[in-house]
Amino acid sequence: MTLSVNDLSYTYNRGLPTECCALHDVSFELSGGCVLSVLGHTGSGKSTLAQHLNALITAQSGSVAADGIDPAGGADARRSVRRRVGLVFQYPEQQIFADSVAEEISFAPKNWGADEEEIKRNVAWAAQAVSLPPELFPLHPHSLSGGQKRKTAIASVISAKPSYIVLDEPTAGLDCVSAREFEELISGFAGKGIGIVHITHDIELALRVSTSILILEDGRGVFYGTPGECAEFLCSVPVKGLVLPEVLELSKRLRSRGVIDTLEWTPEGLAGRLEEKWQMRTR
Repeated sequence: MTLSVNDLSYTYNRGLPTECCALHDVSFELSGGCVLSVLGHTGSGKSTLAQHLNALITAQSGSVAADGIDPAGGADARRSVRRRVGLVFQYPEQQIFADSVAEEISFAPKNWGADEEEIKRNVAWAAQAVSLPPELFPLHPHSLSGGQKRKTAIASVISAKPSYIVLDEPTAGLDCVSAREFEELISGFAGKGIGIVHITHDIELALRVSTSILILEDGRGVFYGTPGECAEFLCSVPVKGLVLPEVLELSKRLRSRGVIDTLEWTPEGLAGRLEEKWQMRTR
């Protein structure tokens, strides 16, 4: 089954002087176990798209469907979509409300009618999946560090065992160590068969973790394809608000001078390519 978006368009304040088109004919498809990164500048429509996927907003034009269920079908359809698609907001404070970490993580399975034993199992599994130690369970979520809050927010979503998770800028504001942990989390969830929609402006991270990448510019999908195809596109077509990572920029320049013949976007990949070329020259 898939999470699919077809020709999705959405305009805020339609018919008013403040009318603003947030999305225009956006399409993509995501299967379980895959990671789709959505790249774009601030105001490109990324968060509006994320809210459509969880049925917080319903399509004005086009369609969104989770495993064949269209939230436009009514309240029951929207509930079914939300059961399948978990949304983690960019700022965990926007969704954390319980008095303890344990209560926060247990809310979703309780809301979906799980019994006490299942709730306990799901809470333990979710906390372990994001590396939240049990000693944090009695604490108030707002007393935690930024990274721990974000882990709590993610655990509160995955405790309901959704088929898909939408992560809105999960590494924003985190130090490099915490950001690397979240990168591993994304790959780990995909390895468990969960489909991941990763909303970000971080090109380097998107290229590393993604199965496919969608680029939004002023609400329009200007690119949709593999990381390799995305690197080629970004090196040939300037996109508003997106700056090439240093390694990819260097790789682009080296290729233009004939030093290497393929683009690389990780330090390890570029170093390996240069070493390979050096060995060929010194044989």
